[in-house]
Amino acid sequence: MTSPTVKRVKNQEVSRSFPLRLHRTLPLVTRRCAAFVLEVSLVAGSALVPYSIGLYAKENFTAEPVPLNPMVASTEEAIAKTLAYPRARLNRQVAPLTNLFWCGALVMPVVVVSWQLYLLSKTGQTTPKRWFGVRIVDAYGAHPGLIRAVWREAVGRWGLPVGTAYLLWRYTGAFPDFGILLGLAGFMLLAESASALFHARSRTLHDRLAGTYVLEADRTVSSQPNHFGAWQPVGHNQSVTLEVENGWSSHQETSNGQRRNSSVTTIVLTPKSRPSPPLSLWWWMRRHPGLTLLILSFAGMASVLGTFVGTQVYIQTQANRREFNQQNNEVFLALVKQLSSTSATATEERQGAILALARLNDGRAVPFLVDLLGQEKTPSLIDTIQQALVSKGSEALPALRNLNQSLQNDQKTLQYRGTPEEQQLVALRQRATNRAIAKILTIYSSQIHDADLSRTDLSQVNSGAARFALVLDNLDLAGINFRSAILIGASFKSSRFYGAGEDERLGTFDDWIADLSGAELKEADLTGAVLNNVVMNRTNLIRATLNRANLSDSYLIGANLSSAQLIGADLRRAVLEKASLTGADLGDAKLALSNLHGATLGQASAVGSDFAFADLTQSDWQGADLSGAKLNNSQLQSADLSSTNLTRANLNNAQLQNAKLQNANLSAADLRGANVSGTDFLGATFAAATPVSSNGFITLPPTDTSGARVQGVNFARAKNLDTKQLQYICARGGRHPECP
Repeated sequence: MTSPTVKRVKNQEVSRSFPLRLHRTLPLVTRRCAAFVLEVSLVAGSALVPYSIGLYAKENFTAEPVPLNPMVASTEEAIAKTLAYPRARLNRQVAPLTNLFWCGALVMPVVVVSWQLYLLSKTGQTTPKRWFGVRIVDAYGAHPGLIRAVWREAVGRWGLPVGTAYLLWRYTGAFPDFGILLGLAGFMLLAESASALFHARSRTLHDRLAGTYVLEADRTVSSQPNHFGAWQPVGHNQSVTLEVENGWSSHQETSNGQRRNSSVTTIVLTPKSRPSPPLSLWWWMRRHPGLTLLILSFAGMASVLGTFVGTQVYIQTQANRREFNQQNNEVFLALVKQLSSTSATATEERQGAILALARLNDGRAVPFLVDLLGQEKTPSLIDTIQQALVSKGSEALPALRNLNQSLQNDQKTLQYRGTPEEQQLVALRQRATNRAIAKILTIYSSQIHDADLSRTDLSQVNSGAARFALVLDNLDLAGINFRSAILIGASFKSSRFYGAGEDERLGTFDDWIADLSGAELKEADLTGAVLNNVVMNRTNLIRATLNRANLSDSYLIGANLSSAQLIGADLRRAVLEKASLTGADLGDAKLALSNLHGATLGQASAVGSDFAFADLTQSDWQGADLSGAKLNNSQLQSADLSSTNLTRANLNNAQLQNAKLQNANLSAADLRGANVSGTDFLGATFAAATPVSSNGFITLPPTDTSGARVQGVNFARAKNLDTKQLQYICARGGRHPECP
C-alpha cells in the first residue's frame, strides 16, 4: 500500500498576477514583513502628509491666526497628556489653512484604517497584503470577519506590545523620556512578531490570540483532523488521492458468472469539518444540574441578605446625616441670629459669632461671611471677618475673588457720586478682601495650584486709611490663574510661578504653570522669580524689576517691558514677538534662541547680552547699546540697528540682509561670515579713533584692534558704502567689486 499523496485539481487556473510572481521569488515570511511595513507606512503617511502641509502653512503663511480647531485641540491635548508632553508647547493660534490640513490629519488615518480592516474582514487581505500575495483565514478557511480582524490588529498586534511598552515606560523610572518609549515600543513589536519563531507552525502571538492563519493568497482552506487528532487548515482545492496497487482489490462478476479481480485505482475523500463541542455556560449547567442548583440557591440567599443589610445601613446613614445637618442648621441659625444682636456688648458677641461660623463645617458659612464683609460698616468687625475667612483657606478664594471684583465696581461708581465716608468704607472692605487673599496665598501656597484670581485688583495703595501692598516673596505660586489681574507694585521676589505637577517631574503635561496673560505688573518686583514656561502674553511690565529672573521658554508675545530691569535675566528660547523693550536694561541677559521678531528695543541697554541664534527679524534697535553683545548666527533680516553701539559685538555668521546700520558704531565688531546683502551702512563707523587724553582733543588713528573684522565678508550688495568705508573694507580683507 502506498502512502497518501496530495494532488492539485487539474483544471485549476494559475493566475499570472504580481502577487503570484512575487510568491515565486520571495518567501512568505519576507512578504509578510514587507506587507506590515507598507500597512504602517500607509497609515502614517495619511497623517504625516497633511500634518506637514499644515505645519508649513503655520510657519510660513502670514494670514491672521485663528484659534485651533476644537476637535484638533482636544486630540492634541489627549495625546500630550498620554505622552507627558508639556502643556505650554501646545498650539493655540494657527493659520486657517493649518486648521484645515490638521483636521485632515485626524480624519484620513481613521478612514484608511477602517477601510483596510474592512478589506481584511471580508477578503482576508489588506491592500499591501494583496500586493504581496498574503492572506489571513480562520481555522476553517473562512475570511476572519470584522470582530476577529479588529481583535487581531487592535489587541494582538498593537494593543498588547505598545500597552506593555507604555506601562514599562511610565512606571519604571524611564518616564518622561519619549525616546525610551519609542525604543520600548519598537522592541515589543519586534518581539511579538518574533514569537512566530517559537511556534511549530510559525504563528505569531496576534494570530494565536485571534485564531487566524497566514497563507498564500492563491490557497483556500478548510479544516480537517491531522494524524495527531488536532484540527489544521488544508486546501479546499486539493483532493486526497489514495493509489492502491497491491493488497486492495474489489471482486466483480462477469456475464458468464465468473469472478474477476479489479484493483481500485483511486479513492477521493472530501474532508468535512468536525464541529467542536460547545463551551458555553448553558452547556456546563446542563452537565452539572445539582451543582448549578446549589450555586443558585446560595447566590439567592446572599443577594437577599446583602440587600437587607445594605438597606439598613443606607437608612441609618441617611438618618445620621439628616440629624447632623439638622444640628448644623440649628447652630448656623443661632449664630446668624446672634449677629443681629443690639445689646451693649453687641460687638463682642458678633465677633464671637463670626469666629464660630468660620469653625462651622457648613457650606453656607463662607458665602455668608463674604456677603457680611461686603456690607459691614464697623472697622473692627471687618478685620474679624477677614481673619475668619483666612481660616477657611483656599475654600474662600472664589467668593473673595467675586467680592473683590464687586468692590472694584463700587469704588469706580463712588469716585464720582459717593461721599468721602462711603468711599473710605468701601476702601476698608477692599483692603480686608485683598489682605485675606494675600494671607491665604501665603499660608496655603501648597494647596492652591488651581486657584483662579483672574481680573482681581490687588494693586498697591499708598494713601489713605486703606493702604495695601501685595507682598508674596519666596512662595510657590505655580498654577495660579492671574489672567488680567491688577498687580501694580506687587512684590514676588524669588517666588515660583512654575512647578512640577502631581507626577513630581518637570517638563510634563501636568506641570503647574501660572497664567499672567494681560496682567498689570507695572513696577512689580520679580527679582529672582522662576517664570520659565509661564504665559505672559500682553502683560504690562513697565518699569518692572526682573533682575536674575528665570524667563526661559516663557511666552511674552506683545508684552510691554519698557524701562524694565532685566539684568542677568534668563530669556533663552523665550517668545517675545512684537514685545516692547524700549529703554529696558538687558545687561548680561541670556536671550539665545529667543524669538524677538518685530520687537521694539529702542534705547535699550544690552551690554554683554547673549543673542546667539536668536530670531531678531524686523526688530527695532534704534539708539540701543549692544556693545560686547553676542549676536553670532542671529537672524537680523530687515532689523533697524540705526545709531546703535555695536562696539566689540560678535556678529559672526549673522544674517543682516536688508538691515539698517545707519550711523552704527561697528568698532571692533566681528562681522566675519555675516550676510550683508542689502544692508544699509550709511554713516556707519568701522573703526573709531582712540583718544589720548581725557579731554578728547588729541586722538590717534584707528588701530587694528579697534577696527571691525571684515575678512572674507562680501559687501558687493551692501548699500551706501562711502569711499572711506570701502578703503577700510578692502584693506582689511573684505570683498567688493571696487577692491583691487
